[in-house]
Amino acid sequence: MQAARARADAGPQGFTLCGAAAGKFDRLDAWSAALAFVRGDLEIEGDLKAAIRHALTRPGTAFRRLRTVLATRVAPLRIEHWLQTRGRARANITFHYDRSNDFFASFLDRRMVYSCAYFARPGVTLEEAQEAKLDLICRKLALSPGERFLDVGCGWGALVLYAAHEFGASAEGCTLSENQAEYARAAGARVSLCDYRAMTGGFDKIASVGMFEHVGRRRLPGYFRAVSNLLTPGGLFLNHGIVRPGGTKDGPDTLFLRRYVFPGGELAELSSVIEAAESAGFEVLDVENLRPHYGLTCTHWIERLQRNRERGLRAVSPESWRIWLLYLAASAVSFEDGGTDVCQILMAKRGSPRRPMTREYMYRSAR
Repeated sequence: MQAARARADAGPQGFTLCGAAAGKFDRLDAWSAALAFVRGDLEIEGDLKAAIRHALTRPGTAFRRLRTVLATRVAPLRIEHWLQTRGRARANITFHYDRSNDFFASFLDRRMVYSCAYFARPGVTLEEAQEAKLDLICRKLALSPGERFLDVGCGWGALVLYAAHEFGASAEGCTLSENQAEYARAAGARVSLCDYRAMTGGFDKIASVGMFEHVGRRRLPGYFRAVSNLLTPGGLFLNHGIVRPGGTKDGPDTLFLRRYVFPGGELAELSSVIEAAESAGFEVLDVENLRPHYGLTCTHWIERLQRNRERGLRAVSPESWRIWLLYLAASAVSFEDGGTDVCQILMAKRGSPRRPMTREYMYRSAR
């Protein structure tokens, strides 16, 4: 252990490595370093994001590079890339979200919002930034009292409740997570435990926040068609989700996420998302990239997860806690460094008579 720590202390400024794998850290590729961290063979003290950035610059041995390259090339060829049943979609959501509500509460804000916050001013708290994000979504949708509003993949119900209480909408949501549905209903939200494709239409406004990453790139046209069928002719749809820059290829981070965090998840390029939406009859009205906001959001989540470590470990295993800490830190790095984007796309059915004429209404009263 002393040799390993001495080796680690000589490393980059900002973090210290220790544990059985510390001495060979510079010879590990990113995939092997991540597994060592999850197993507890590698401990990182200090700046976790700096350690991740350093690991991503290490090529590792030729064999490990080849193994990782082959694994990331084969992963997209899995059957689910081509065909995903509703049962499989539910299983994937259950894997990610039904760990424990208390675990998510150990790092999320009081409303349990698990998506990019909106930091309108420097120094605002996570709670304030998440409320600002909910407010911004409702304003972009020009949500009015009495309008029928649907939140697709509604999480723990925060947007449903906010739309109802602050904007007077007739709001409801749907989710495939039993834990989320139970929590949201207990908070007073109207939530259906079902696939969005099982919902019936007639909604004036629809939002999908952090959900379409689970759909899969090949199924995006069907996703947008299903949402279009739920929307009234004059309605608006806001799709908020993570996208990857053009030309990005799957790498070790993709393989790690699919295996340990988001089974079935795929990130599409923004151009592909817009193409799929337009093929379903949508007209894009506005696109906003919130990438810096998500980097800051993830940093808040990392700090809370570390600060509430004991609470988290009462809800999940040490391995799961480490997976999530690594996943959030790697996500923060990716958003901060431009490796991943998150975009809000406001759209309407083409030819909609209620299309907003300017963007002023979105921000004039934003909190």
